Amino acid sequence: MANYDVIGNIAIVKFQNIKVDSKGKKKWAEEFLIKNKSVRTVLEKTEKFSGRLRTLKTKYLAGEKTKEALYKENDCVFRLNVETCYFSPRLNSERKEIALMVKNREKVLVMFGGVAPFAIVIGKFSKAEKIVSVELSKECNRYAIENVKRNKLTNKIEIIKGDVKKVFRKIKDKFEVIVMARPNLKESFLKEAFSKVKKNGRIYYYGFYHEIEVKAGILDELIEGEAKKAKKKIKITGIKKAGDIGPHKFRWRADIKVLT
Repeated sequence: MANYDVIGNIAIVKFQNIKVDSKGKKKWAEEFLIKNKSVRTVLEKTEKFSGRLRTLKTKYLAGEKTKEALYKENDCVFRLNVETCYFSPRLNSERKEIALMVKNREKVLVMFGGVAPFAIVIGKFSKAEKIVSVELSKECNRYAIENVKRNKLTNKIEIIKGDVKKVFRKIKDKFEVIVMARPNLKESFLKEAFSKVKKNGRIYYYGFYHEIEVKAGILDELIEGEAKKAKKKIKITGIKKAGDIGPHKFRWRADIKVLT
């Protein structure tokens, strides 16, 4: 009848049966709250994530009237507004997996950093020398700064607000690790990533594709084409599914080793 995600104290539900009326939805939400004591608010997802900032539209169904969530994962705590800040709880294991691949004293850059979940989990589980998280949204950056303080990582994580294309011109550092936590955007932004990665560094690139497209090599072709434009020699060391977003359509992670 319904699919849902739980982000801390808030459940966001999408009803599959279009015949369910408002009374039926409210009843479902109230029963959900009874069964799930940690959830205090149920919202209905009324539109898909949209716009460059991937914002969400929801409708209140039951419980406390709030859109601000307090979410815990991987021994970290995050506060965010579920409408104005794109966030996927389904990436919790992915964030930890990336964190555990970061080596001692490496510098890490997170593109499209949001409320800083990747940066904070990396800060928690690695001995990175420095982590920079870049995010366009003013609202997300406000929460990111709060979340960094909440997790006691202010000495390790720097939050930068702005468009990566403009901000990157001002960032002098180069990085051993770049995490491209891209939402579902048309542009790859690999050009910008290649400009800031060190020799022998790694880029973790996220893209959204149908399974058939990946098997046909479309993702490989995109990465290799952008590397050629940037005059970089690379090796794609792995491509893996990092979450489903529809029938046979997935979020994919490509692991890229930059050789030159």
